[in-house]
Amino acid sequence: MKFSNLMRWFVVLLSIAFTSALLAAGGINTKPSAGAAIHGYDPVAYFVEGEAKPGDKAISYQHQGIIWKFSTEKNKQSFIESPEAYIPQYGGHCAYAASKSYIADADPEAWTIHQGKLYLNYNKSVRSTWQSNRDPNINKADKNWPELLKKVK
Repeated sequence: MKFSNLMRWFVVLLSIAFTSALLAAGGINTKPSAGAAIHGYDPVAYFVEGEAKPGDKAISYQHQGIIWKFSTEKNKQSFIESPEAYIPQYGGHCAYAASKSYIADADPEAWTIHQGKLYLNYNKSVRSTWQSNRDPNINKADKNWPELLKKVK
């Protein structure tokens, strides 16, 4: 009987730890193959270089339990100083999917900066669809994101 209670408490504590880690990470899109957020792309490069650039494993930084890769040390330092300025909306998941109330992966090459925020989409075709009605799509995704965040694993 004692073992059974101990196991229940262990499962409860493990569940709390997992949920806390997920929420702390903000539902960031991490793919096991990339080993980092947003497929290993440099989140700062979109803003300062105007392009999607793969990050370098040797220039990485861990923020809230998630590894972020950068193409330059300067970009890494900018991120360290202000991570929220560079983290993509909806955790780097597809912005169009979020507007439709579901989670989908995003292609780091299908990106948009709008009003100082980075948005990623599933692919460039989806990005075109999303951009054709961008502001209403952002409003819908913003409303959907808190509930979607609960589903991100």
